Amino acid sequence: MSHMSAWALKYRGATVEDLDPPPALSTKPTEPISHALMNAFERDYTHLTVVSEDTRALLGYLNIPRLKEMLKNGTVRETDYVEQAMQKFQRSGKIYKVITMDTPLEELEAFFVGGVTGSSSNDFAVVTDGNRRFVLGVATKADLEEFVKRRPA
Repeated sequence: MSHMSAWALKYRGATVEDLDPPPALSTKPTEPISHALMNAFERDYTHLTVVSEDTRALLGYLNIPRLKEMLKNGTVRETDYVEQAMQKFQRSGKIYKVITMDTPLEELEAFFVGGVTGSSSNDFAVVTDGNRRFVLGVATKADLEEFVKRRPA
């Protein structure tokens, strides 16, 4: 039995909503890196979404472990703006998997391992409404693993 099907048995119809993902913490491209780091640290978040100041549209994200590495090797400074360290979402020519609160956990796992779009693996998923207008939360691989550990067999 493959790893994925073994996990699928454990999900038993559960959806992203069952993970109870924390609300997404968003930052703006013009915010200093130091502010974003402090916000992430206070909430123990590993990823922050980056949204447009005008439209609140999702522009990209900050991967906090990657950001710490960039600070350590001098690629960016804490006084630099978030836009200098953020990873931008590629808008054109890429298929996006919409992850909502109703997405089955098997699909979320497939998204994490890159099976849904055939792309590379993903560390986290931005959970949105069905129309991708509002960011509702962020789900990580660790959230999924924790759910499986907590769920009775």
